[in-house]
Amino acid sequence: MPERFLSSEEYDEQAHKLYNDGDYDGALKILKEGLALYPNALDLYVGLGYAQLAREEYAWARRAFEAAVVLDPTHEDANVGLGEVLLRFGEQGRALALFKEVVSNGHENDIHLMLTIGRALYKAEMYTNCRDIFAQVALAQPTSADAAASLGYALHRLGDEVGAARQVRRALKLDPDLYEARVYLGHLLYDRGDWEAALREFEQVPPLEHWDALGVWRLIELKRTLWHMNEGDPRLSPWAERLHKLEDSHDPIDRLLSEVEIQLGVGDVSVDDSSQLELFERSPSSTDRDSLTVRLTDGHLVSGNSQAIVCQMRDRSGFSHEPLLQYMRRFAERWHEQRGVEIPFTDPEVFVRAAIQVGLITLEVEG
Repeated sequence: MPERFLSSEEYDEQAHKLYNDGDYDGALKILKEGLALYPNALDLYVGLGYAQLAREEYAWARRAFEAAVVLDPTHEDANVGLGEVLLRFGEQGRALALFKEVVSNGHENDIHLMLTIGRALYKAEMYTNCRDIFAQVALAQPTSADAAASLGYALHRLGDEVGAARQVRRALKLDPDLYEARVYLGHLLYDRGDWEAALREFEQVPPLEHWDALGVWRLIELKRTLWHMNEGDPRLSPWAERLHKLEDSHDPIDRLLSEVEIQLGVGDVSVDDSSQLELFERSPSSTDRDSLTVRLTDGHLVSGNSQAIVCQMRDRSGFSHEPLLQYMRRFAERWHEQRGVEIPFTDPEVFVRAAIQVGLITLEVEG
């Protein structure tokens, strides 16, 4: 007997399993085969859109989601997927309208769908919008650790570190094995200067569950500092091995570009951000041209021009994802609250000079 064709539902199930396993290429192949047989299968178009979204093929993903929406204009997954793609193309208004329509159609209690919307907004750096979504989910689903942690991440991006820590701790009470949240809390505590508490959080994550190289590096440094361990102490071996694997797994091209950015002092500066155009337009001062060495509050030395120093301060604090201006503003506000000092934050040179002047960082003079 000839082999029977799979149904569209079976194609969708196979593709879904491959997608969940991270085999996006395999999922894409199955979905295309299915659509060749069932060109009006709505779920296959939706699956195709998400597979292409995962592969960062945004134009193709948009086409797939738009085809799905034509077949069913009210399909929630299709509209959320299309909204996420629209954010990639800068069409924020249309995306927000789609998300609002999905929520208003009675899907506000669908935690998976709401978290998907919130995470799409988070990736687009629309932190106020994603905070509102995550807050709504956390209120409706008070036992969801993912919702509480996501709300904490959004609050942190908005500068509410107290609220962020509260929500992340709440998430860990709900799910002590939510390792991503525990590492995040460790970074918050480290940045606050609470070294012992930060170490306790980092330590509770098994080495193989650590996917953040900076978190592992900080754990090792804290153990050596607080426990007075030598560099070759065998108790550090599992963490040192994990750090080595994580660092080796980074794309060498990405590492090279990162190093070039820091050396040139242009890391994370976007030409679309008008507030930072002055960094490119003004003539470099002697402070920008000359290399400085400063000692940070944790005792580490960093060198470079003013912008490179701020980049390193930001990266060592665990906020390498933040635009430089946002980092300087957040720390200027924190120093104002903690020390009562005013630090200008619109220019790296002024930021570094002011921080040195009031003793927040120390200029090292070569002898």
